[in-house]
Amino acid sequence: MSLTDATHAPTLRSWVESANVPGCDFPVQNLPLARFRPAGGAAEAQEEEPLRVGAAIGDQVLDLKLAAQLCPWADAMDPLLEPLAGGDLAGFMAMGQPAWKMLRAGLSAALAEGSDQGPFLETCLLPRTEARFALPCRIGDFTDFYSGIHHAVAVGRQLRPENPLLPNYKWLPIGYHGRSSSIGLGGPVKRPQGQTRTATGEPRFGPSRRMDYELELGLWVGQSNRLGEPVPLAQAEDHLFGVTLLNDWSARDIQAWESVPLGPFLAKNFATSVSPWVVTLEALAPFRRPFTRPAGDPPPLPYLDGEFNRAHGALDIRLEVWLRTARMREQGLAAMRLSHSNALDAYWTPAQLLAHHTSNGCNLQVGDLLGTGTLSGPAAGQGGSLLELSLGGRQPLRLPGGEERSFLEDGDTVTLRACCEAPGAVRIGLGQVSGTILPA
Repeated sequence: MSLTDATHAPTLRSWVESANVPGCDFPVQNLPLARFRPAGGAAEAQEEEPLRVGAAIGDQVLDLKLAAQLCPWADAMDPLLEPLAGGDLAGFMAMGQPAWKMLRAGLSAALAEGSDQGPFLETCLLPRTEARFALPCRIGDFTDFYSGIHHAVAVGRQLRPENPLLPNYKWLPIGYHGRSSSIGLGGPVKRPQGQTRTATGEPRFGPSRRMDYELELGLWVGQSNRLGEPVPLAQAEDHLFGVTLLNDWSARDIQAWESVPLGPFLAKNFATSVSPWVVTLEALAPFRRPFTRPAGDPPPLPYLDGEFNRAHGALDIRLEVWLRTARMREQGLAAMRLSHSNALDAYWTPAQLLAHHTSNGCNLQVGDLLGTGTLSGPAAGQGGSLLELSLGGRQPLRLPGGEERSFLEDGDTVTLRACCEAPGAVRIGLGQVSGTILPA
């Protein structure tokens, strides 16, 4: 069964020359979507400018509002472009998978080399540097999972050396409900304050001293399900529109004190950062891989198992974390890569996360966001958080310029990046998301 079509062809090129540069995140085989406003003019005027949806192509953004107005399209494309021209990405997502596939095919043909729509669309391009991005849509609910087994084992060893994984881990996707109102596109992240335990056993209230990041993917829900109606695994991917980078900022000292017995609360809800671009599951088709379990691990229960998920459920996405401190900026030093990993190491697939989330009848809605949990690898240097890389603060990392880090300091900038590469496919990227820690 082939998941790819003409839009994924490695020979496909665009008349937008920057999209053909090797290593480009946004070739014509990608075409992720984002909401934005054109930059320029007074700040007040910019805020009043209506949002519109754009597709990334090379170093440009194709303004779909202008494209709908100025370019001739097949009749079937007009209703698809209507919500996008109005900045309503959620409204487009609600149209369902056939509409998602049709828009991708239409944009691919229009942006491909030799397209007779090129002369019209050239006037609809905006350099990415001149766009001010917004969240893809209003996020109703945010659920963060714990599907990175290597992260779970590494953290568990710090708490329970003899038994790092709890008995339920290999049987169900563990998650918790997060806070949607504090999700943003990165930028400044104020160090939170809260209760932390002291050496005497009594708590203190003040700024967190163990600030951390978590390297995750975010999954955008594109189709709702009714309350009381679970989504079967075989249909789960019809409800997932696309993928984004996600940084679940974490205050580890607040988390350690407050998490027992009900789990994360103030240590997690002060900030979560996502990248602006939503890379569709359609674009990721060449990078689908079989979902497998290590020998001896229990097979998923029947509601979390299926032929398509076993054959194609995993995503081959390479992930990286980069750090640049305030001193490194002052000294003109480039950011340092702290770690790298791959989404293939997740213990649960995106489809399993959504199927489990709805298995009790929970109703997900268009625009809800699911976090995968920290995606770490099995080897040294593949931890998706400083909690792992520094062994809970016991083994600080050495940085260029002589600095050390166990946890994040004020002025530190963390950047997440991701891309997909495979033989016979054109490399695509997810862009990046950065955040800088500010004092409490």
